[in-house]
Amino acid sequence: MNNETPSSGLQLRSVVTEDGQLQLFLKSAPVPEPGENEVVVRIEATPINPSDQAILIMPADVATGETSGSGADTRYTAKLRSGMESRVKPRIGKPLAMGNEGAGTVVKAGSGAAAQALLGKTVAVMDGALYCQYRKVNVMQCMPQNEGTTAREAASCFVNPLTALGFVETMRAEGFKAIIHTAAASNLGQMLNRICQSDGIDLINIVRKQEQVDILKAMGAKYICNSSDENFMNDLTAAIEETGAYIAFDATGGGDLGSRILSCMERAALKGTEELPGPYGSTTFKQLYIYGGLDLSPTIINRNFGFSWGINAWLLTPFTQKAGMEKMMELRQRVANELRTTFASHYSDEISLTEALDKDIVAAYSQQATGRKFLINPSK
Repeated sequence: MNNETPSSGLQLRSVVTEDGQLQLFLKSAPVPEPGENEVVVRIEATPINPSDQAILIMPADVATGETSGSGADTRYTAKLRSGMESRVKPRIGKPLAMGNEGAGTVVKAGSGAAAQALLGKTVAVMDGALYCQYRKVNVMQCMPQNEGTTAREAASCFVNPLTALGFVETMRAEGFKAIIHTAAASNLGQMLNRICQSDGIDLINIVRKQEQVDILKAMGAKYICNSSDENFMNDLTAAIEETGAYIAFDATGGGDLGSRILSCMERAALKGTEELPGPYGSTTFKQLYIYGGLDLSPTIINRNFGFSWGINAWLLTPFTQKAGMEKMMELRQRVANELRTTFASHYSDEISLTEALDKDIVAAYSQQATGRKFLINPSK
């Protein structure tokens, strides 16, 4: 199998230049030799997640984007968005790799038994820098797939599935019994719905468009609140009162949505009780986790929800470290077993590394629109 592997492969890089531009380009690099407990994976599918876009294209004004060259010499160039200069200053002149997860075939393996056992197998990988044709990784970064699973099916095994499962595990560990989730019609949100339905957990879904309400209703979601509706606050309060959902995971980050959720939690906690709020509000603890940045504006908090609350960041990597190896192996096996059901991901577009630099395609995948998710196939 080693003889079939070329000596070099292409890698996608993103760089900010001194003159205020963001550039995407392809770089040729030797295909590495694996160490004892390492393998080389031919990457055949890797999604463009919001976490990838932060490095890939987020700082750019895509309306100014231009593509030049062809093949391995293709380059995309766009001006920085206004106000981004100070935020990207540490990146100037430093080409960065991206691509948090993906899947493909193991084409080289080290001498160790664990590495040799993966040779020729389809594996999912979470190790960063996966927008490339070949990637060397430790065997512990690989999730072997069940027989018959394709790289496309396995490409999103880690970030969304383990994040959704992480929300449920966090809820349980902190003593809550139901969850609130924003941007709930996303791929991740749909996975979370399937998990909660399977595990008997009440989930309040917050969306902002009627078409997103329709998507979740078709999935059998019971609690859906549209933040664009006039009655949003009343609807959310009623849903919290019914479910006891006092933990929320917010994908938007900016604006006042998180604050409004906490306010509704407080209203629900006080409603129907004889408890007087007094100067400190209810005694019910309310937890808001911010895990995304769909809204890049400042986070606005109007403190009208008492003093029993917490606002924290939630990220997958710290969660995995806290959960421990045994728990993470359990969650990973559940993902592998339910990859075509609970954790199925759907992609609207499949593109090559070169096509990922086309200005029109860049403009499309930078939108993060519901129902449109891009998959890069570096072997295409």
